[in-house]
Amino acid sequence: MNCRFSIKDLEKLSGIKAHTLRIWEQRYGILQPERTDTNIRWYCNDKLKHLLNVTFLYQHGVKISKIATLQPAEVAEEVNKIVDTETNVCDQVKGLVISMIELEEERFEKIITNNIRNQGFNYTIEQIVYPFLNKIGVMWQTGSINPAQEHFISNLIRQKLIVAIDGVGVSKNSKAKKIVLFLPDGELHELSLLYFNYLLKSKGHSVIYLGQSVPMNDLKKVTEIRKPDILISVFTHIIEDPESLIKDLSIFFPDTSIFLSGCQVINKITKLPGTVKLFSTPQELLDLIENN
Repeated sequence: MNCRFSIKDLEKLSGIKAHTLRIWEQRYGILQPERTDTNIRWYCNDKLKHLLNVTFLYQHGVKISKIATLQPAEVAEEVNKIVDTETNVCDQVKGLVISMIELEEERFEKIITNNIRNQGFNYTIEQIVYPFLNKIGVMWQTGSINPAQEHFISNLIRQKLIVAIDGVGVSKNSKAKKIVLFLPDGELHELSLLYFNYLLKSKGHSVIYLGQSVPMNDLKKVTEIRKPDILISVFTHIIEDPESLIKDLSIFFPDTSIFLSGCQVINKITKLPGTVKLFSTPQELLDLIENN
């Protein structure tokens, strides 16, 4: 899939103003556009990759006149040198974006492993991976990535989360709070839920992870068997009527606290049943559980 990007798309993705990009084109020969039959300018995937690398070096103090003398492979090599040693959050996120676009597992592994080693797993997920996932959302909106690229990077992150979860083990505390994690029917974006699974297990809670696309009847059966204290879910996928779904959850599980997050409910749902609360960050979730 070879996407076509306008100069406005490049501005949004790189953070460099369109006016500056045009100057770079005219003065330094960077990012020469393709043109349609009607003379409309557009840019391909390779031009986007190159621009992200150029921007990375430029924001690290390399003069654009110097960058213009380098071949794309040389620009990418200089970026790799910085990524290997840089700890700035913004730079790490940009490095992950480049690794996703180029389907480059080695760069992803370096960034994630170095951050886990130096800052810890929680910091890496919350301060590096979360902003990166938000960036992916913007790129989806502009058509800047294709499904293969998204699946590639999501599965790498998923592997890291599963290894971390496996390392925590199962709580043996009989007094631990029983928590069910699930995604509603049709919801497949589980990275946040997987992290909550790790986070809650590491805090000693008894977690039942149901995962993606759980029908309401299946959720009812689980709660009948385990009688959880708390239900947690994330609504990311477009839901036709999220308010009705939330109301149903409160009716079907009247004695259970329900904590919800995701772009389909945060800042969109204002009236909530008494047993339902919203959270935006992992720390807010931990606070809700602590006060439950």
